[in-house]
Amino acid sequence: MSWIDECLRLLLEELSDDTQRATSQLLGCGQETVALLLSSIKTLKIHSQESCKALDFLINTSYEKMSSGASGSCWPRLYTDASIIRSLAFLDRPSSRTAIARLDRAIIIAGAAGEGRLDLILTLIRRIQTEYLTYTHDPSAKFTTPQMDIAPDPCLLNSSLESSFHDIPVLDTPPTFTTFQTTFSKHPFVLRNYANSWPAINEHPWSSAAYLRSIAGPARIVPVEVGADYRSDDWTQQFMNWDEFLSTLELVDNDHSITAEKVHYLAQHNLLMQFDLSRDIIIPDYVYTCPSPPSDYPQYKPPGNDEQLVINGWLGPGGTISPAHTDPYFNLYVQVVGRKTVWLAPPSVNKCMYAFGDGDAQSVHEFSNPASNKVSPSMSNTSRVDVFATVKDGEQRSRFPEFWSNVVPHAISATLGPGDMLFIPPGWWHAMRAEETSLSVSMWF
Repeated sequence: MSWIDECLRLLLEELSDDTQRATSQLLGCGQETVALLLSSIKTLKIHSQESCKALDFLINTSYEKMSSGASGSCWPRLYTDASIIRSLAFLDRPSSRTAIARLDRAIIIAGAAGEGRLDLILTLIRRIQTEYLTYTHDPSAKFTTPQMDIAPDPCLLNSSLESSFHDIPVLDTPPTFTTFQTTFSKHPFVLRNYANSWPAINEHPWSSAAYLRSIAGPARIVPVEVGADYRSDDWTQQFMNWDEFLSTLELVDNDHSITAEKVHYLAQHNLLMQFDLSRDIIIPDYVYTCPSPPSDYPQYKPPGNDEQLVINGWLGPGGTISPAHTDPYFNLYVQVVGRKTVWLAPPSVNKCMYAFGDGDAQSVHEFSNPASNKVSPSMSNTSRVDVFATVKDGEQRSRFPEFWSNVVPHAISATLGPGDMLFIPPGWWHAMRAEETSLSVSMWF
């Protein structure tokens, strides 16, 4: 029996067992849906065309349900299982890249929903890469790392924004677990060089295109934003080949062979889960302090997943911008590659931030769904002000006078370098601008 047949046999056995949690989850999609999934597995080798059509139908149906906001865990689970089974149909060298892309979408769109499904998907991807794309991962390989023993030029870390009168406070030493919980969780701060010991900055350098290609392997896809600012009319999203995306970035060992017509930005995506990069970071203990809701944001609630922690990666070229917006969580934001300028303002200035009104509400993330790390807020949490505008931009000042009069005196800013960590309390307005190719990690808790 081939490994593909064995995998299908085990899936059929699990999903046919009414006592299994997987079966009870899927039943939320309806008994006919579960029956169609099981039938597709059983007949995949005999009536493969019909089975593939049925699986495609289940994938499309579950995607539509997730996109429309249907509640429950059954639809992400159905999308994941149908995608796994569909990827194993007609599997050969020509179809291997399509199969890997289908498995990646199960991670990106449905969060690889289901106990053990992420491990299964990553194992299948590696097996397909090895057998059909002659890929070999060498865990002992050495990669080019940037010079980290030279202190950064302080001038490079000076934000010099006209839209803020103050610097973000920089702490000389990390606060203790208790003092963070009781005192320092109430206001933003920066810890310079906090993450300098992370593998992502040392032996597993995220600044190396060769390392990022090696850890992922060939034929992987990622979701990218197309356009420098999601407020723009021509902004959109698409899936993009990981190797091609990396080729648009200036990394330490990259020939930067592709010049993109538009900016491509991988934003708010759990890259660490998709490419097994979690081993390259050290999660700070602060995320486990369970801080109380701030007085200026009493509606705070932690993330709703089991860990009460959401980790995302942000990767793009210089010039990418996250416009001023708010998030409902505490955030530890670590700069791993390159420099990024950050602007912050407290919740007390909400009325002067010229947020998009309810009439402007729109979905920010096409790939959003209950199982993934992406959120789909209305634009009411996003400001129309360009906080990176200069005094020469008279239009910004004339259109948004209250911002320049009432917000700027309370705003704070800083430029983060590799290894720096920024803490942002919930409800604080924040905007980011990459000064060069930048890779950051956010940890919502």
